[in-house]
Amino acid sequence: MKQKKRIGLRNLLLGSAAIMAAGLLVTNDANATNGYFGHGYSIKNKGMAGAGVAAPLDAMVPSTNPAGLTEVGNRFDLGLTVFSPRREYNVSRDPTSGPPFFELMGGTVESDSEYFFIPNLGYSYQLNNQTAFGIAVYGNGGMNTDYPTMTYYDDSSSSTGVDLMQLFIAPTLATKLSYGHSFGVTPIIAAQFFEAKGVTSFAPYSSAPSKLSGNGHDSSYGFGMRVGYLGQLTEQISIGLSYQSKIYMDELDDYAGLFAEQGDFDIPANWTAGIAVKPIPEVTVALDVQRIDYSNINSIANPLLMNLVTDGLGTDNGAGFGWEDMTVFKIGLQWARSDQWTYRFGYSYGDQPIPANEVLFNILAPGVIEQHATFGLTYTFANQSELDFSLMYAFSNDDVTGMNFLANPASEPQYITLTMDQWEVGLGYSWKF
Repeated sequence: MKQKKRIGLRNLLLGSAAIMAAGLLVTNDANATNGYFGHGYSIKNKGMAGAGVAAPLDAMVPSTNPAGLTEVGNRFDLGLTVFSPRREYNVSRDPTSGPPFFELMGGTVESDSEYFFIPNLGYSYQLNNQTAFGIAVYGNGGMNTDYPTMTYYDDSSSSTGVDLMQLFIAPTLATKLSYGHSFGVTPIIAAQFFEAKGVTSFAPYSSAPSKLSGNGHDSSYGFGMRVGYLGQLTEQISIGLSYQSKIYMDELDDYAGLFAEQGDFDIPANWTAGIAVKPIPEVTVALDVQRIDYSNINSIANPLLMNLVTDGLGTDNGAGFGWEDMTVFKIGLQWARSDQWTYRFGYSYGDQPIPANEVLFNILAPGVIEQHATFGLTYTFANQSELDFSLMYAFSNDDVTGMNFLANPASEPQYITLTMDQWEVGLGYSWKF
């Protein structure tokens, strides 16, 4: 018995160390899905459009609901997605006025950099019949644009855009306090990397013009917490609740003249509630509601126009992107057709966070996606290891059109339209032990 415990502890430590090391790979570029949050984080979860706070599927469950770790057993899950966002903006007419007005060149511009590789991995170990430990490493959807133009008339750069990468390391402890009721706690260690280019033309409004644009990638680090509950009400019905606090990040010092509060870019709090129903043993239907509190992060939520005039960029109440809170509804279905084959389907919808009067600055971050449709499957081998596949399409009919309020009001209005669609393909492999 002691020998088995020593082997189990060694496997636990080795698995955790491997995940921590491999997590460094997660900092790949990506783009906006639900704002800039991912629609899901494991390959299985992605196949259900991210639904599953009440239906734990694998060791990546701490990214959704840490309480679910008591239900997934001893396993190691590794996944890789190829993400292809297509971003563009359209300006309705050419400029008719120069400074002090700020009019853009007319026409449609498409962003370069259309393919990104995003890994995720999770490890789960059951300490006893009631308690489980695990760790998940994953990235947020992020933001990336790379327009091959001087969109904002910045002579210092031949292209315009931003690049945001976020990494989360989530060690988790979960326990069953009574039959059918589990609780989990996940301290979150976060790192993010950011670059902006092509926005030096906003220097007259910046509190730190040398820390506005073109300074390469800067990094910041922070901590937060996720807590979760999973309740098995009957054999057919379970419920799940999960809350992640705001993750407080230190400042992006090289961009203290761009983001409000001297380069502050915290990660917003969010919560998810859901239910899972098994009408028959082979079928699970999951329904989730997720709320992302973008409005509590000044650098994301402050409006551009009024704050640009009254406070500029980089100050405590500096201009931002004007994003609003986002509520996302997700539904997923899992069908275990046989011992070998499991199929998944999903759909999610949420009002995108960018108001029509905030399109000028959001050319940099066109997070206008509202709808995702997903498919996934798992093949289970004789040794119980699993091969997973997921496919996602995010619809392009959710574009946003608004006026450029910095254009000459005496001229014909200049309209800006932000458009994006996305494809994502994922592969994963799971080892059970």
